[in-house]
Amino acid sequence: MGLPAERKECSVGEYLALERGSEDRYEYVDGEIYLMAGESVEHADISSNLLSEFHGQLKGTPCRAWTKDMKVRSGPLPTARTTTKGLYSHPDIVIVCGEPQFLDEHKDVLLNPKVILEVLSPSTESFDRGGKFWRYRTWNETLTDYVVVAQDGVFVEHFTRGLEGTWSIAATYTELDQALDLPCIRARVPLSDIYDRVYSNS
Repeated sequence: MGLPAERKECSVGEYLALERGSEDRYEYVDGEIYLMAGESVEHADISSNLLSEFHGQLKGTPCRAWTKDMKVRSGPLPTARTTTKGLYSHPDIVIVCGEPQFLDEHKDVLLNPKVILEVLSPSTESFDRGGKFWRYRTWNETLTDYVVVAQDGVFVEHFTRGLEGTWSIAATYTELDQALDLPCIRARVPLSDIYDRVYSNS
């Protein structure tokens, strides 16, 4: 997620029309839109590394990984064009398993994410860990795993939903010789690959 650079109050319908008619990406939170600013080189490298790893490991499985061009809805289903409640976000990586479910015929708002990964930025870390994560786990019943990845140091935190629906920290990784383990999609990603070109053991 980039730095919120512009705000404008609007309904969900107005937001979706704006996004679909623009080359820019926006996120939406309860009537306010945020223009997503450009990302750092470190952020871009980490996102690319993650997508590359998941693309290879998920080939031939029912799961697939998408980048931040796909939106995820976390909130009530809009009942009218004037609805303003909900979060429409652009996760850095979103993984869906089985048949994707979309908001409408545009197929640009995903309703059934399985795993979401966010690369943290100093300006958005508080929201990614707090309000955004709360909305993800409250409204996305299909979501089983949430992963945050720091860009200013080697740090990966993995949250998972238990059988009773409660969320907990599954693991915290701080060393390049460790590996992010996601049993829900049978994927394992070494931190040295996540942070390739960003940090090294040397």
